[in-house]
Order: sequence, then structure tokens, then C-alpha cells
Amino acid sequence: MSETSTLDMRVIVVLALIMVPLSALLVMRAVALRKKRPWRALTWLFGVVLGATSMGLMVVAAQWKTPPYRQFDWGLEVVRISGLACGVIFVVFAVVAVVPWVLNVLEARSFVPFVSARLVRANKSGFLTVISVLSILGVSVSSCALCCVTSIMGGFGADLQRKILGNTAHIIVDTRHPSGFQQWRPVLDNIRNTIQPHGGAATPVVSGEAMASSATNTAGLLLRGIDPATINNVINLKKNIEIGSFEFLTDPAKLLHLPADAIIGRGPGGQPYKKGPGFILDDTAPLPGKEQKAPSHEDERPVYPGIIVGRELAKSLHVMVGDELTVLSPMGELGPTGIMPLARKFRVAAVFYSGMYEYDASHAYVLLAVAQRIFDLKHRISKIDVRIPEPEKVETLRPTFAKAIRQLNEARKHKVFGDNRNDPLRVRDWKGMNKNLFSALKLEKLATFIILSIAIAVASFCIICTLLLMVTEKTKDIAVLKALGATDNNILRVFILEGMLIGTIGTLLGVSVALAACSGLAWTGVRLDPEVYYIDRLPVNVDLGDYGMVTLAALVICTLATIYPAYTAAQVRPVDGLRYE
Repeated sequence: MSETSTLDMRVIVVLALIMVPLSALLVMRAVALRKKRPWRALTWLFGVVLGATSMGLMVVAAQWKTPPYRQFDWGLEVVRISGLACGVIFVVFAVVAVVPWVLNVLEARSFVPFVSARLVRANKSGFLTVISVLSILGVSVSSCALCCVTSIMGGFGADLQRKILGNTAHIIVDTRHPSGFQQWRPVLDNIRNTIQPHGGAATPVVSGEAMASSATNTAGLLLRGIDPATINNVINLKKNIEIGSFEFLTDPAKLLHLPADAIIGRGPGGQPYKKGPGFILDDTAPLPGKEQKAPSHEDERPVYPGIIVGRELAKSLHVMVGDELTVLSPMGELGPTGIMPLARKFRVAAVFYSGMYEYDASHAYVLLAVAQRIFDLKHRISKIDVRIPEPEKVETLRPTFAKAIRQLNEARKHKVFGDNRNDPLRVRDWKGMNKNLFSALKLEKLATFIILSIAIAVASFCIICTLLLMVTEKTKDIAVLKALGATDNNILRVFILEGMLIGTIGTLLGVSVALAACSGLAWTGVRLDPEVYYIDRLPVNVDLGDYGMVTLAALVICTLATIYPAYTAAQVRPVDGLRYE
């Protein structure tokens, strides 16, 4: 087993289609300056070299292979970061190279765009030049920070949603009664007939709280009884198994005859424990202090039902695949001293990793019939889990689903299904069950957007200072334009457009850098300590809608910042500007 980069060749092809035109742009810019300013032409060619270097490093990262079970590879991380840095600098070169062509286009148009573009290009005093550069950089940094924070927060939200949808049902049908409902097969068939046209799936589930005890520790767990034939159509249990096998759940006898090289657990840093004469890290290095002799009479060990536990639950109980586990159920028999909990022996069939600590530390799965006996449910089940292909559109399917459930409730009320308790079935979807969580994430994202938008507003103050200083420095030029026939409205529009150009350059530069950086982070990933964050890489979600909102907000703020300086410029009288000439 080897770890490869998350950057595949398809992404490299997309990057090539983007970088080749941008590189051609830089080459054209270098050719245009080769005679007048050769050193600047070499600078643009250096940008092309950076783009080629970035592509080369990304190809190397895509083909890089790390040794088995190695958690961190410094060489791979250096290649990824270097490729990302070169790519971001290349994007800066490309955006800066586009600006002169845009100004040329504006100069070829009417009076107002012509004068505005010339004022942006015009030679200014040293202090005014510094203020102009700071204006662009301030807007760039603020918009880049807002885009990056939005992408990272969106990445965490998307990662959390993906894990929730992968480990829980999209729709749950159950009753309020803790003992579930009986005669559930007609209900299940009816639900499947309802969702089959939409490509969905359904499975029966028994769930309840229990206590698990190993040879060294005890922990509480949420025990779920599942149907192995249909459970993997609803949740990603089989895909999430990292140690053991899903087949051991249905055939626990195989756990008594595991091969000598079978991995039965993981140690610090993800290093595997293998079954054999002793637990070993690999084929050569023994694990210190863990040497144990294999049981000499494995065939004499009893066959217990299999149980699949989460990674953190396995750590808490100190169990590995093949170890025995005792599950205590609160549903027991009445004895001389009160109710005696029902105890049942299990053998660990597999360990799963869902990516959510709450699930991995508390969930365990057994067969449906076994769970019914543990919780004394007879032939009843707790709920029916339903999965649909497009969980985001669960609201569109819910009316049809609710209508079918109402019909089922009417049938159960008249005892068509033979259920004597007549507890009405209820329908819940994943959005309603996690409403508070996702509402909090949206509120946090909105608050962050507002706070960082204030940073853009602060950066726009530099644009106000720039335009006011420009008005002071260009008072004579404004007076000449007015003497030649320019109206107050023309001067107002000239300075508004000039401020908008400064804000647009800064916004596009910041958003482009953020887009390049966040896209690179999403493709290559940033390594995190899974022991601390419970994720191995920083989740980044590049949403073009969010980037568009940031761009629009920055442009609006920068435009509003130009109104007062432009109004001041429009009030200049020709006689005042030419009085001392």
C-alpha cells in the first residue's frame, strides 16, 4: 500500500490549459518590451519560467510515492509547497501583465475612460505613488484574505456535510416509542416502492444504547443492528472499514483462522499490527514490548457473533480484530436483586473510520437479528433508514414521501399490518436533524464575511487619500480640462472611474491570488495532525459564487470610496487652478 498525491493527471491537464494561454500573454509582454526596456522583458520571461516550474513540480507531486504507512513525507510536502508558491507568483505576473492591455482598451474609447486611464498611468510624485501602490495592495490583501477564509470555512462545512451524509441516513422513518414498531416489512416495501423511481435505497435498523467491556476497559456505545445485504446502499460502512473485513460480520468463523500476515490493528502513527508469532510493525522490525505467542488451540475458541466498531472506540477498549468483546444491554431479566443486564459475547470483525469523532467513538454494528435479541425487541425494529441520490434536494421528495407515510399510518391505524400499538410513523430528514449545526456554520460564515468586508472598507480609505492627493496635484490639469469644455459631470466621472480602476486592479489581483492559492491547497492539500484535528488534510472548498460575492462587495466598497474625492475634483473652478500660471 502506498500513498500518492491527491493531485491527479486530470487536474494537471486543466492547469496546463490555464497556464499555457497565460504564459503566452507573458511572452507577448516580454516581446513588446524587448527593445525599450530589456530588463523588464526579462522579468516577464522569469514569470514564464515560474509557471513552467510550477507545472513540473505538480507533475512530480502527482507521481510521488511514499513508503507504506508513512504518515509524513518532507520531500513530498516541499515539492507541493514549492509548486504552489511558484503557481501563485505566476498568477500575479499574469494579472499585472493584463493591466496595460486593459488600460490601452480604455484609452481607445471616449473622453472619460481615456483621461481616467491616463491618470492611472501618469507619473506621480513619490508620496502619491506610494499611496497608490498601498491602495492596490490594501484592497488585494483584504479581498484575498476574505476569499481564503471563506474557502477554508466552506471546506470545513462541506467536509462535515460529506461525512454526515456518508454515515447517516438522508431520511429516517421511525416512531416516538422507544421499542420501535413491528410488522415493518410491508412498511419497508412501501417505502422502497416510493423511492425507487428516484433511485433511492432503504434498510431496516435496530438501535439502542449499551455498554461494551473488553479485557482491560469499558465504554458506552450506540449499538446498531443492520441488514448486511442493504446497509451499504444507505451508508458508507463497507467503504469506511480500514481494518478487518465486512464479510467477518456475516461469517465470524473466519476470524478464528486469520492469516499470519493479516493486519489486526494500528499503533502510533498508523503503523500496523500483524497477526503471527508476535505483533510486528512490518516484515522485519518487531514491535518492542508486544511480543506474544499465538494461541496454540485456535480451533477450540468459540465462534461469537461479529461486531464492527469505530476506530476511537477500539482504542478506548484496547481491542483489535479477532479480540473478544462483551456487550451489556439494559434490557435484561428480573433477578433477586433487580433487573440483571443481558450480556452477550462478540468478536471484533472490523474497525471503521468515518472521519467524525462522535461516530468513531460511540458507534458499533452487529447483525439485525442479534440486535433484536439484545434489546428484546422480538421482531420489531427501531427505524428505517433511507438514502436518496441528491440529498440537497430532500425537500422536493419529502411531500411525496410524507404522503406515503400518512397512508401507511392510516393502514396501521386500522390494523392492516397487525400492529396493536398504532404509534404513528414520522419522517425526519438530515437537514432537520442537523439544523442547528449547519445554521451555526452559516452564521459564522456570514459574520466572518461582514468582519473581513470591514477590512476592505478600511483599505478603501487609501483610495480616498489617493484621489484627494491626485486632485490636489492635478488641480491645474483639471482647470485646463474645464477651460477646454469639460463639464463638472465629466470630471466627476473621470475620478470615479479612476478610483474604480484602482479598486478593480486590487480586487482582481487579490481574488486571483486567492483562487490560485485555494485551488492549489484543495488539489495538493495541507498536512494536519490527525491526532489533533481528526482530519489529515486541511479541507478547502473553492466556491465561485462566494468569490463572485467577494469581488462584488469589494468593487461596491471601492466605488463608494471614490464619491467624495470625485465630487471635490468636480468643484474645482478653472480660475482657481490657473490663477498663478
